[in-house]
Amino acid sequence: MKIRFLLLFVFFGSFAFAQDKKDTVTSPQPIAQVFESKQSVTIDGKVISLNAKAGTMELRDENNKPIALFGFTAYFKENPEKNRPIVFAYNGGPGSSSYWLHMGIMGPKRIVVDDPNYNQAAPYELVNNEFSILDVADVVMMDPVGTGLSIPIGEASGKDFWGVDQDIRSVSLFIMQFLKTHNRLNSPKYILGESYGTFRNAGVMSYLLANGYALNGVIMVSAVFDLRSLFFAPNEDISYIAYLPTMAATSWYHDKVANKSSDLPSFVQQVREFTENEYAPALFKGNRITDVEKSAVADKLQRFTGISADLWKRADFKMKAGEYFQELLRGTGETVGRLDSRYKGINIDPLSMDSFTDPQSDAISPAYTMGFLDYFHGSLKVSKELHYATSAYSKEGFKWDWKHQGNSFWGADAAVTTLPDMADAMSKDPNVKVLIMNGYYDLATVFYGVEYSISHLDLPKSAVDRVIMTYYEAGHMMYTHLPSAKLFREDLKKFIEDTLRK
Repeated sequence: MKIRFLLLFVFFGSFAFAQDKKDTVTSPQPIAQVFESKQSVTIDGKVISLNAKAGTMELRDENNKPIALFGFTAYFKENPEKNRPIVFAYNGGPGSSSYWLHMGIMGPKRIVVDDPNYNQAAPYELVNNEFSILDVADVVMMDPVGTGLSIPIGEASGKDFWGVDQDIRSVSLFIMQFLKTHNRLNSPKYILGESYGTFRNAGVMSYLLANGYALNGVIMVSAVFDLRSLFFAPNEDISYIAYLPTMAATSWYHDKVANKSSDLPSFVQQVREFTENEYAPALFKGNRITDVEKSAVADKLQRFTGISADLWKRADFKMKAGEYFQELLRGTGETVGRLDSRYKGINIDPLSMDSFTDPQSDAISPAYTMGFLDYFHGSLKVSKELHYATSAYSKEGFKWDWKHQGNSFWGADAAVTTLPDMADAMSKDPNVKVLIMNGYYDLATVFYGVEYSISHLDLPKSAVDRVIMTYYEAGHMMYTHLPSAKLFREDLKKFIEDTLRK
């Protein structure tokens, strides 16, 4: 009987132990995967053969602990020349993957779109990207965690990556570890960001330098460094001042400006001078402005924007971006684009004072999304079992932490800016140069807001002179406009070549 009881105890004890063990077994840790292919691009009549690698790299923290699988697509020239530059590129959001830059201007193929019109449904056309800079540099397209194939692993979670400082850290760690893994520590190094990617860039250039990684150059596409220029916050004039020149340029494009001149840059310069010398002082006066002064400023606002002086006066000279999108073409039942104000679409509520959609995004998103995914899983041979997230917005728990070290005063978030990071890096590295590429018709990150930020860098003129500004008669993604794409390549190539000269 005792033996029988003992056997039962052993049996059930073993079963319970096995059951407990079974309950605690966790899913296997996902591992990094890289898919290789041969690609090529023809630029200026010359064929450049490329080794492409697309997939993920295991990212480790400062204690060598795995924290993420970080997604990327890298293009390496076959038989490269000595000291070939390498460019790390990403989009913004925050929460956007890099496929816009990838298929718009940076990769060996580009999506054909009917700029500035709406595109037909599939099939979409991918063609040789003659505007790429793969003839002068290798390119690594990066997808921050939550986008592309990038996911947290180990004990890490999304909140460890979804924030200003968290993002700067993880992106910088990837760049440092990628350079080491691929034996490129001694290569000339560049980072290129678009939109929020420029806000990130300012932090990354400082973070990398603090860790001994000096950059040869930093490229800012459709930049923003101080979010006050975009907020339209209560009792704050900066956004209204920053937006006016782009609003005027948009009115000029859509023939709403009386006695329109043929030269956009000259017209924009007139608006700059009016903004600085008359509009900004009028806003600063607030309700102390006289009726005579108010009428004079309103008349000039009508002259530069085509929107009636009466409306400007009723608005106390303050028109938000969404209100402008609706107002400019209200008479024809249309609204203009935020990302590119050359685009226009149906205004589904002509009485509304705020826009419901962005025509440029509506016009090109299907082409970019389907064209890229077909290329990614086809030409680049990435497994179709892997899901490429074009954005992180639908990810569980996605919420951006806007706190940034150095932006808090008296226990409050006094600013949301990485401009001091850029100033810090440029003060400590007197050789680094910055290229800022601006679209005249970008109503998402306006060029005058960038000019305001650069003019307020706490640096001597000798340092500010290392910031180069270029302009394009297009919008946020200026490369959808082929003449601007051609100029984009020329400006970027020149910048890289000039920064390589000793």
